[in-house]
Amino acid sequence: MNIYCGNLSYSTTESELREAFMAHGAVDSCRIITDKMTGKSKGFGFIEMSDDAAKAAIGALNGTSLGGNTLKVNESLPKTREGSGRH
Repeated sequence: MNIYCGNLSYSTTESELREAFMAHGAVDSCRIITDKMTGKSKGFGFIEMSDDAAKAAIGALNGTSLGGNTLKVNESLPKTREGSGRH
């Protein structure tokens, strides 16, 4: 399952994000989205985990604090033609 994690601190690293999610199961991939021009974090990322681990991570991490920010964690849905997916 692909997980959206928003409201990340701009200083949060992929390693820190991966570590937070690893407490709930194996992480297949983890990436923080960056601005193409500046290379700086856009404040959100995506994590891939098995469905069971992802559901546990979403339940455990949504609304918790990482790097001083309250995380918004939910299942990432594919983009639609009208715009982006629900986050």
